[in-house]
Amino acid sequence: MTQDINHLSGAIVNAAYLIHKETGPGLLESVYETLLFHELMDLGFEVARQRPIPIECRGRIFDEGFRADLLVEEKILVEL
Repeated sequence: MTQDINHLSGAIVNAAYLIHKETGPGLLESVYETLLFHELMDLGFEVARQRPIPIECRGRIFDEGFRADLLVEEKILVEL
């Protein structure tokens, strides 16, 4: 499991680095999110974009708690 997470996180960091190297700084977060989403999909990973993450407080669940920029393989949450 740890090796899987290490491989996955390494691939995400590498993809983000290559995108940033090619496009440079200063673009909107949404642009980097779109580019990274498609890059990770092209690499064969399962990626969800703007996935709602519910929060629980005092026994109640709130769906509007948080939106993850990217969720990769249902294992790694990526915030840009």
